[in-house]
Amino acid sequence: MQANLWQRGPVTVHFGERSGKYPDGNQVVVRGRDTLVAFDTPLVANRLGPEFDAVELVILGHAHEDHQAGLGRLAKARVLAPGADLPAVQSWDGLARHYGYSPPVLAAMKHKVERDFHFVPRPDAQAYDDGALWDLGGARVRAIHMPGHTAGHTVLLVEPDMVAFIGDIDLSGFGPYYGDACSDLPAFRSTLERVADVPARAWVTSHHKGVLTERGEFLRLLAAFRDKIEVRERAIEAFLRRRPATLEELVAHRFLYPPEHQEVFVEDVERNTIRRHLDALAAAGRAAFDGERWRAMPA
Repeated sequence: MQANLWQRGPVTVHFGERSGKYPDGNQVVVRGRDTLVAFDTPLVANRLGPEFDAVELVILGHAHEDHQAGLGRLAKARVLAPGADLPAVQSWDGLARHYGYSPPVLAAMKHKVERDFHFVPRPDAQAYDDGALWDLGGARVRAIHMPGHTAGHTVLLVEPDMVAFIGDIDLSGFGPYYGDACSDLPAFRSTLERVADVPARAWVTSHHKGVLTERGEFLRLLAAFRDKIEVRERAIEAFLRRRPATLEELVAHRFLYPPEHQEVFVEDVERNTIRRHLDALAAAGRAAFDGERWRAMPA
C-alpha cells in the first residue's frame, strides 16, 4: 500500500488530491482476466498513465461533472451509466436537466464543467439496470441501486473480494448532498438505511474518506453522515420557530454552505435542499405555508 494507492485483489484505488475531496475524486480500476474497468472518471484520472488509457469499460456509479472528468481520455472505451442518469452523460442538455438550476446558473455551469472538468458528451453511453452483473474474468461487478444523491446513484460491488464502491455516499463531514433536480430526499434516507446491508468487506468513497476496511468505523461514519439530514431539518424548524420566513429568506440564511462559500450553484442548491426539508416538515405536521411564509407548527 502506498500513500496514493490502495489495492485488494483485482481492485486498485488511485486517490485524488486530499483523498479525493471535491472537485477531485478517487479513481477505482478493476482488472479482470478479460476486461479492465474503471468506476467513474474523476479529475485524478487525467493524471494517471498507460494503465488508465487501457481501460476498456467505464461503469459510472452516477452522473455528475466530477465523475465524468476523464471520459475524454477514453474515446474508445464502452461507457455505461444507470438508466435514470444516462441523459446527463449523453449530452449537456441532459446534464442541465439533471442539475435543474436556473438558466443563468446553468450558463455559468456549462462554462465551468467544460473548463474545469473537461466535460465531453458521450452520446454512445448505454444504460444498465439495478442488479446488473458483469463478469470480468476472475472478478465480477454487481450493481446495487442506491438512489437519493441522484435518481440513478448505484453502489458497485466487486466480487468475490467484496469491495464496495459507494460513490457519493462519501461519509464526509458535509453530509449527504441532495440539491439537484435529480435528487430525492426520502430515497436518500432509505438508501442510508440499506447501504449498511451491502455484504462488503471494504468500502471505497468517491471523496474524502477514500477506503475503509473496518466495518465498525464504516457504521460509525455512516451514522454521523446520515444524522446530518436531521441536523439540517431541525435547524430549519428552529429558524421558523423564531420567526416565519419565505423560502428566499431561508436561502439567504444558508443551511448547507457557510456564507463565505462562493460557487455559481450555491443558492440554487440551498433552495432545492431547503424546499425538500420544508416538504418533509409539512408532511410531518411540523411546518406549514400560509401563502406568504413558512411557519413552524405548535409542538
